[in-house]
Amino acid sequence: MKTQQISILSRVLLLIVAALFAGSLFVPMWRIELEAPQYPEGLVLQLYANKIGGDVDIINGLNHYIGMATLHTDNFIEFKILPIVFGLFALTSLLLAMINKRKAVKLFLFTYVVFILLAAVDFYRWNYEYGHNLNPDAAIKVPGMAYQPPLLGYKQLLNFGAFSIPDTGGWLMSAAAVLLLFVVIKEYNLLKKK
Repeated sequence: MKTQQISILSRVLLLIVAALFAGSLFVPMWRIELEAPQYPEGLVLQLYANKIGGDVDIINGLNHYIGMATLHTDNFIEFKILPIVFGLFALTSLLLAMINKRKAVKLFLFTYVVFILLAAVDFYRWNYEYGHNLNPDAAIKVPGMAYQPPLLGYKQLLNFGAFSIPDTGGWLMSAAAVLLLFVVIKEYNLLKKK
């Protein structure tokens, strides 16, 4: 049915969404910035779709003293899965521009929102385990202290301030979500309905 098809503008936006998903594979998705008096320039941990970057070696060295596990890309299955997922999202966006069905776009938006929620839960779980499962033989022990970085925002961890925010790839993925939402709203005339 013709009414089930999407407009040319929406198809162009889906092509842009595909480019945003593809672009997010090459830039950091998330960053955790650490500030402390002994590191006035700050330290940064960057999470890409396929690896951990930034000041990983320095952070691993510091975390050893408080009993936190060292960070290595190979320890996280997510870095093997995420590039495939983002590639599939890019491919799906391209296919949706060709398939030209608004119901399929709505289903894709729903799938993407579910993915974002699952990713947030997984990131929280990862942060929790990283900050709570401490080596009991660590050189520095503070009774009752956990070092879980924030999921989003700022948190004080001993003399370090930790600030967790999206990086370039995270903003690209956010833009993809906004554009997908715009396409669904436009194609279903949701702003015109009472």
